[in-house]
Amino acid sequence: MLNENIQYVSDDNGTPVAVIVPITLWQELQSERETAYLLSSDVMKQRLLAAKDRQNGMSLESVCEQLGI
Repeated sequence: MLNENIQYVSDDNGTPVAVIVPITLWQELQSERETAYLLSSDVMKQRLLAAKDRQNGMSLESVCEQLGI
């Protein structure tokens, strides 16, 4: 992560109160946060691991065709 792209916002006293980050960094942080949330549940963790190993999925095109969308 390159800190040179992060901008700090300060109040009148010079105290940092916020940051501005590139959207790609924000999306990465959100993704990591969502993953951590999902993995915090043992049930969801097992479901995600099972889905990861599954080999018999359907393509998005096939699903859309079957659903008529």
